[in-house]
This record gives sequence, structure tokens and C-alpha cells, in this order.
Amino acid sequence: MFAARRLWTVSLALGIGISLPAEATTTHSGKTAEAQTRHIATVFPGRMTGSPAEMLAADYLQEQFKQYGYQSDIRRFNTRYRYTTKDGHQNWHNVSASQVIAAREGKEPQQVIIIAHLDTFTPLSDADTNNNLGGLTLQGVDDNASGLGVMLELAQSMAKIPTRYGIRFIATSGEEMGGLGAENILSRMSDQEKKNTLLVINLDSLVTGDRIYFNSGLKTPAAVRKLSRDRALQLARQLGIQAATNPGQNKQYPKGTGCCNDAAPFDKVGIPVLSVEATNWSLGKKDGYQQRAKSKAFPDGTTWHNAQLDNQQYLDKWLSGRIAKRSHDVVRVMLPLLKELAKAGK
Repeated sequence: MFAARRLWTVSLALGIGISLPAEATTTHSGKTAEAQTRHIATVFPGRMTGSPAEMLAADYLQEQFKQYGYQSDIRRFNTRYRYTTKDGHQNWHNVSASQVIAAREGKEPQQVIIIAHLDTFTPLSDADTNNNLGGLTLQGVDDNASGLGVMLELAQSMAKIPTRYGIRFIATSGEEMGGLGAENILSRMSDQEKKNTLLVINLDSLVTGDRIYFNSGLKTPAAVRKLSRDRALQLARQLGIQAATNPGQNKQYPKGTGCCNDAAPFDKVGIPVLSVEATNWSLGKKDGYQQRAKSKAFPDGTTWHNAQLDNQQYLDKWLSGRIAKRSHDVVRVMLPLLKELAKAGK
């Protein structure tokens, strides 16, 4: 199963020198990522799985990919979630989720997958609703219009660059319900597709957190960690961007990288993953859940799922310039990294 990946890691390692490659010295603006982040968040708030806003956002993403020149389609799957009322009654709600896949084949059958979830948090109880968690007004700038924005700029930048390996961009849904979208994508992959998947890169919540983290999966082989996570950290350092990796490989932190993002289903079956997120693992102790220090503006140290906090106006006020800076910094690292991983030509 891993023969193709071993050949990939060897050939890629031989092609990476100690000095920064020419692509990485180019100034990638991140302007497309920022503009798309703001557009998706403000035009499509309340992107709950199966909602009209989610379907409209999926249509928009598909159209963007097509404009960039990719083959793109929307795949739907049916699922359900349980809602708990204030008096304890539980009801099942059926929904139809929309996911967007854009692909361009390489010269060889191997592929690199980039994913970012398009759904915002769905309230699962009256308590969630009363606490302004999720709902129709949640813009989800951080979680996860920011990941979609970066993904779109990467797609736009890579659209006309020939690559040895194929590239797939996937906007998932159902992530806020436990990674259902990623599990659905995985279930539709043939054994051969799984074998040919060299790496899955997950982009999620890139704005609010104190630092950018590049995290490998617990089952990601050391050689692939070196070429993905460690290479991303190297690029960040050379570009003067503050970045770190979580302590998931440390025995002190047994949960590792994450139970709760779209990389997890791939990691469980042994497909190499790289998660890109902004948070603060030192504050979050063993789980990395706290994104930043608690303050008057961020009383819980997070903005996740909170409609009053995770919106453009609030983040621009309390984290002035952050959306632009993070878009710029993440693109500057991820674009040259993706070119290396996909073996881009000139």
C-alpha cells in the first residue's frame, strides 16, 4: 500500500535543498484568500449542514473552481442529527449535505488532497441556540471561511501549473457534526485511490488563534512528516512567520492531533495528513481547544461557533488586520509547499 508513498518521499527529499526554493521567495499576496474569506462569511452566513446557505455556498465554490479551470462537481449525502429541547426531548433531524470537489489530474495517478469544511456549527440543543452558538447569523469567518479562502487562492494559483501528481480540492460539509463529510469522502474512495493519496491537507480556523500550527497525523510516517509538517515549519521560519506544531507526538498528550477535524478519518485509516490551524496549544493544555488568552473581548479564549464573535465586524475590531495577515502568511507557506508536494513543473 505504501510503495508509491515511499517512492514519493524519496524523490521529493532529493529535490529539496537546504536553502529556500525560488517559489518560496515569491511574495504571494493572500489577497484572494482574504477577499474570498470575507465574501463567503458575509454572503453565506448560517452555512449549517443541509441549509439553504450551505447549498448556495457550495454552488458558489463550484463556480469558482470552474472559473479557475478545474473539473468540479457537487456531491450530496444524506445524514441526520439529534436535537435536544430544553425539557429534554430529543428529535432526529434529517439533512442533505452538499460537498464540492474540484480536481486536476497529474502525469501520474498519485494525488494530494486539500480539504476545508464549508459548514458552520449547527445548534444541537435549545441551550446552544440560547447561547448564540451556530444558527442563521453565524458568519464563521474563522471557522471556516478562512480555510475556504486559502483553499481557493491555492487552487487559483495552481490552476495552470503542470504537476506530476494530481491535486484535489474538497469543500466538505458535516464537519461540525463529527467529520461526517470527510468520512463520506473516504467511504467513496476506492482502495486504489486511498493507496494513491500521498497526503491530505486540512485547512481549518486560521484567524482567531495566537499561532499557526502545522500538525501531522498520529499515523503519518516520519518520512512524510518531515516533507510536510517539518517542511512547512522550515518555510515559515525562513519567511519570518511564527508557527509551531502541536505536541501530539508527545506521550504527555495522548490525544494527539485531533479528534475533531476532517483530517481525523483519513488519519485513522493510515492516510498521511497535515492539519493547518491557528490556536494555542500551551493555553489549551492537552487538547489545544483554547485559541487565545481569555480577555474581555474573548471571555472563553475562543470564537468557535459563537455568532456574536466569529464575524467580520467583531474580528476586525478586536483583531485588526488579522484576517489579511493570516491569509497572507498561510498562503506564503502553503503555496510553495503544495508545489513541492505535487512536484510542480515550471
